[in-house]
Amino acid sequence: PLLPQCEITLEANPGTFERQRFAAFAQAGVTRLSVGVQSFNDAMLHTIGRVHSAAQARAALEEAARHFPTFNLDLMYALPGQTLPALQDDLAQALAFAPPHLSIYHLTIEPNTVFATRPPAHLPEDDLAYSMLDAITAATAQAGLERYEVSAYARAGHSCVHNRNYWEFGDYLGIGAGAHSKLSFAHRIVRQVRLRDPQRYMQGALAGQALAQEHEVPHADLAFEFMLGALRLRHGFALADFTARTGLSTASIEPILRQAESQGWLERDWQRVWPTERGFDFLSDLQALFLPD
Repeated sequence: PLLPQCEITLEANPGTFERQRFAAFAQAGVTRLSVGVQSFNDAMLHTIGRVHSAAQARAALEEAARHFPTFNLDLMYALPGQTLPALQDDLAQALAFAPPHLSIYHLTIEPNTVFATRPPAHLPEDDLAYSMLDAITAATAQAGLERYEVSAYARAGHSCVHNRNYWEFGDYLGIGAGAHSKLSFAHRIVRQVRLRDPQRYMQGALAGQALAQEHEVPHADLAFEFMLGALRLRHGFALADFTARTGLSTASIEPILRQAESQGWLERDWQRVWPTERGFDFLSDLQALFLPD
């Protein structure tokens, strides 16, 4: 049985086919819909290979707001050729829908993708990308959205339970083709990946062999893996949770915490540790302090 407050999230594309099913998704018990808008600019959508149009994105958000008290809008920035005014226009259109939750993603060129093989021209320089992020943070705050996670903004009561569990180093069971799991046992933490191809997954699952990968997280990596998620959160983490979820003492990270404090990246009291504004700006460097030697 599901707990009464259980959150059930569905990711949806803004195309017409899925939009026509939003009401049925809500009736089936989905409590949060995440709509991958990315941009309201047709030229930008074409550049990044999205198949929906800006008009379809707007229609999808209207439909999502009609059926879901909590819905998420995904928006990208630092797109090829994007200017600060263009980003601000995208942001204004997004906020006009009064989304309870907004996720913001800097375009990243990932290995083994089309962009990695043929990098797009006119990617914004770092200074422009930082200006875009500053504009996003200012506009969302004015609209009543709190930046509770480095790339997520939400109204009170609408932060994402699913993602918070990842960031807080919680356990999760992935069921289905390509699904990932993190499982904690008394003296070890295991990560798993299910077979990706649906047909192979079904055959493997029936035979009790659905795993493509499984590995135990090395003891030396536990602090870093914990910090990868926990330091993404504006309110950081409880020291007691660090010990409970990694099995490590807080004394083991005390020298690193002092170093991060001296650089202005962290603040703490006797119960909690949290990143400063500067720590958010240099998050990758802050997290890297916890890498094993």
